[in-house]
Amino acid sequence: MITSLCPVICTSRMDQTRSFYGRLFGLTVAYTTPWYTELTRAGETRPTLALLDHTHPALPDAFRTPLRAVRITLDVEDRPEVWKRLAAEGAVPADGLRHGSLVDPNGVRIDLQAA
Repeated sequence: MITSLCPVICTSRMDQTRSFYGRLFGLTVAYTTPWYTELTRAGETRPTLALLDHTHPALPDAFRTPLRAVRITLDVEDRPEVWKRLAAEGAVPADGLRHGSLVDPNGVRIDLQAA
């Protein structure tokens, strides 16, 4: 049984990606080094998302590449100001203001839905 899940994005844009998820979704840095960052939600102790420099030697050679394709789904608060902020960052509504999508600095497609 899974007790925790933390996706890891291999990135060549560590600072941009960390800023993107912090600014738009309120994730904060729980742990960081120059090549790895764990992001978490307020009040949580386990990481929500991790970022890894794609050139780090901990990765096997075949995996030392920036992210190629992934889609994640995030539930966000269903408040007009949240959706307005996301739209200002490029979020495209799919069906009104309760569902939409956004792309992060690595090309990760984020499916947004109202919680």
